[in-house]
Amino acid sequence: MSNPEVLIVTGMSGAGRSTTARALEDLGWFVIDNLPPSVLITALNDVRSQGVSSHIAVVVDVRGGKLFANLDKALMEVKKDKWQSRVLFLEASDLALVRRFEGSRRPHPLQADGRVLDGLQRERELLGDLRANADVVIDTSDMSSPGLRTVIEKTFESDVETFQVTILSFGFKYGIPIDADFVFDVRFLANPFWEEDLKNLTGLDKQVQDFVLKQDGANQFSQSIFDLVGVTKSGYLREGKKYVTVAVGCTGGKHRSVTIAEQVSQKLQSDGNKVRVVHRDLGKE
Repeated sequence: MSNPEVLIVTGMSGAGRSTTARALEDLGWFVIDNLPPSVLITALNDVRSQGVSSHIAVVVDVRGGKLFANLDKALMEVKKDKWQSRVLFLEASDLALVRRFEGSRRPHPLQADGRVLDGLQRERELLGDLRANADVVIDTSDMSSPGLRTVIEKTFESDVETFQVTILSFGFKYGIPIDADFVFDVRFLANPFWEEDLKNLTGLDKQVQDFVLKQDGANQFSQSIFDLVGVTKSGYLREGKKYVTVAVGCTGGKHRSVTIAEQVSQKLQSDGNKVRVVHRDLGKE
């Protein structure tokens, strides 16, 4: 089994590690936050054995206290085991970092009873060698969070899938999904629930799918959803949104919505999109 690519994300506190982790996660990386370096190899082997991702990002920083001192040894083990590894170091000026800590009203993890600047000085001394040997250094002093996301995306997206569509079927009787970007109502189609031979089946069964899709407007409706995702995709990517959730609802979330969700997902997958299908309320009745 080949080793996935590993990116060690580290750097100054307040320089944007959390923003970087979220951006990498949206790019499809498997992100592990605040991992003690002593268990780095064990964690990487576990992720690899599960086949979760071909790209793993590990956030390591001084929050680990004394455990952070083991990072050099852990990095040597990573290279010895022939992992494709890189180190990303996030940097920022003292002025920018002080302002960020003041804005968040949180103490620096190394300042103890001193000032934020005291903590920053200790951190720079601790991270000096790591910064010098980093593969990528990004100075975030003059960057906003969206600006940093853009830099991360351009630097690390490579061949990782950057856009994911979730097609979610649901029943209106159980409530509209709060995380949906688009909500579609297929209750204009006749309900298989009232057909005795279809009542106990679901939209995953061919008999139900045939009943739903032969109705006027059914195929045109699913095509419209497919077209809408295509129209909005480039705009979402431009605005830094890497995923979209399309909710399709009927009365109980058992027949019509499941059928249309399955058809739309097949269309999107055939067009080369990364698609996840969720039938939220299937099995509730």
